[in-house]
Amino acid sequence: MRVRLKGVNTIRKRRKDGTVTVYRYHRATGHPLRGEPGSPEFLASMHEAGQLQLSRHDGSVIGLIRHYTLSDDFAGKAEATKREYRRILTKVEGEFGDMPIEALDDPRVRQELLAWRARVAEESGPREGDNRLSIVSSMLTWARENGHILHNHVIGFKRLYRSNRADAIWQPAHVEAFCAVAPVELQRVLVLALHTGQRQGDILALSWTNYDGRYISIRQNKTGARVEIPCTATLKTMLDGLPKTANVILTTKTGRPWTAYHFRHAWKAAAAKAGIEGLHFHDLRGTAVTRLAEAGCTLPEIAAITGHSLRSVNSILEKYLSRTRHLADQAIARLENRPRPEFANLLQTSADPVNGRNAK
Repeated sequence: MRVRLKGVNTIRKRRKDGTVTVYRYHRATGHPLRGEPGSPEFLASMHEAGQLQLSRHDGSVIGLIRHYTLSDDFAGKAEATKREYRRILTKVEGEFGDMPIEALDDPRVRQELLAWRARVAEESGPREGDNRLSIVSSMLTWARENGHILHNHVIGFKRLYRSNRADAIWQPAHVEAFCAVAPVELQRVLVLALHTGQRQGDILALSWTNYDGRYISIRQNKTGARVEIPCTATLKTMLDGLPKTANVILTTKTGRPWTAYHFRHAWKAAAAKAGIEGLHFHDLRGTAVTRLAEAGCTLPEIAAITGHSLRSVNSILEKYLSRTRHLADQAIARLENRPRPEFANLLQTSADPVNGRNAK
């Protein structure tokens, strides 16, 4: 059985005596690799090749990208985030790879990067353009903090794409319609999402060790934030009644953990069958935030459940908290039920608003 090693060229030569000799080379540098794959000698020669590759591109944007993707900052990102960064940075290499690092400190580079973003936006849409420039900005911020450059000239750039999903809230009718057609395995995911406000990946990865009978403890994969969520009575009843057929809490109908691909397509199919349009799974996170606010929770209390930092509490209002009719009803009810009616008195006039006569 032959295994194709990533980044390695393998050459086999047959000798006169019939034996086969295998030679391996690092694809990017041509550096010969010693030993068998996985052996200390092989790993050491791969490291040497990597260092040679870095030194070969030192002083250029390609070299900066290599240093960044090997950094602890990059390693600490979620796997899905790293895949997206690599996709974008590969495109950056193709566009700016041979640019000297010194050019990044020239203020004129901002216009060059913005012009590139404009071309990408025209070809692939404004969201993709913003995404590429945002990842470049993240790398440049890391480079500035680690002494590779002095300035990040695109930090705080104005985005082309604007998405406001404040009104994208799962209403009770949506939940009811979904549960009427979705298999029970997806309904369980829905309950966990609504009662915890967590991201899809963290919910699907929940194991029984995360649940102690009262609290669900999560270290969020994207941010590293740790949250301990008290279970509502509904959530506790569901969890206590689930069969423990796997290490993870949520499984498919065969008792296996969900894969991201399988779950995404199963959820999309169930939502379509329920006639739900314009709502995504991630909108359940915003829905949970809205329901907590409707229940009278403070912003720090909401952040303690969702895992947002307190610095971003104000953005919760703009990004997640929909101004619902229920909130407006609560506000007016509190206004009318105040023990002292000073504000109500201010609204009274000497005129009858219905008949136009002076009030007596």
